[in-house]
Amino acid sequence: MFFDGYGYHGTSFEQSYRCYPASFIEKPQIESGDKIIMPPSALDRLASLHIDYPMLFELRNAAAERVSHCGVLEFIAEEGMIYMPYWMMENLLLQEGDIVRVKNVTLPKGTYVKLQPHTKDFLDISNPKAILETTLRNYSCLTTGDSIMVAYNNKKYYIDIIETKPSNAISIIETDCEVDFAPPLDYKEPEKPIPSASSKATTQVEEAAAETEPKFSPFTGAARRLDGKPLSYQPPPVALAGSKDKEPTTANGAGQPTAGSSSQNTARQTQGKLVFGSNVGRTPKETPKQEAGKDKNQEQPEKKEELKFQPFTGKKYSLKG
Repeated sequence: MFFDGYGYHGTSFEQSYRCYPASFIEKPQIESGDKIIMPPSALDRLASLHIDYPMLFELRNAAAERVSHCGVLEFIAEEGMIYMPYWMMENLLLQEGDIVRVKNVTLPKGTYVKLQPHTKDFLDISNPKAILETTLRNYSCLTTGDSIMVAYNNKKYYIDIIETKPSNAISIIETDCEVDFAPPLDYKEPEKPIPSASSKATTQVEEAAAETEPKFSPFTGAARRLDGKPLSYQPPPVALAGSKDKEPTTANGAGQPTAGSSSQNTARQTQGKLVFGSNVGRTPKETPKQEAGKDKNQEQPEKKEELKFQPFTGKKYSLKG
């Protein structure tokens, strides 16, 4: 059965046309979508068929075995010709005047689509999500393997359709579709800096210095009374962390105990600490009777000790004379 002599037959619409880009007709707006312009005879045939709306078509280039899908904008083309966006002709590997097969189809509503920009410049747009949503309003369907074009700020961005669900071709008209992005084709992972041998050696030296540095241990000093009297209870000595191999030094820095001080107090006193009531560095005053009663053997060591500087050990005098 034929329809008006244009070769339409059967219960479905399927016809071959010669394709031309949108530059051949004063319809530049079709470049920003996926809709084609068909002849009026196609509308007459489609109106007589019980087809689903919106009208969706399959475009097939038999010579290159490429398939895509599109919608229709108007029916004002010359008979035997259709006009389509140039990026769609590139997907189908078509040249001006090539034959393309057009067939009406019904596509399921999309639930998921994964996109991959050709260049990372698309990610530099201030709001790529809003630009993409605005652009896809001009699209009727998406096909896996196609490359759509997004025009923004006098620049064209191409985006590959990597995956679509629930089928390889989906309708995106009045549907909630989840959109996912893959890294751009020219995106490269940043290389991690390799640490040099010198930096490794510096790190090891710093770690070794931190381990050998003595840690601060609070409350490890010797206990003293403010009145200078000896303690009735002597607490057990506490070992300092990191100073096991070091010997304690005396307050005067000579390394030897002074006369009149106990060996325990001298060993526990560290350099640079002020101790109230300490008897270190002092020699107790002795009465003349005790000095006279000492043996000669005891006086000789005392004379040797007197050669050292002993503060506050001289005779006292009265200002009255």
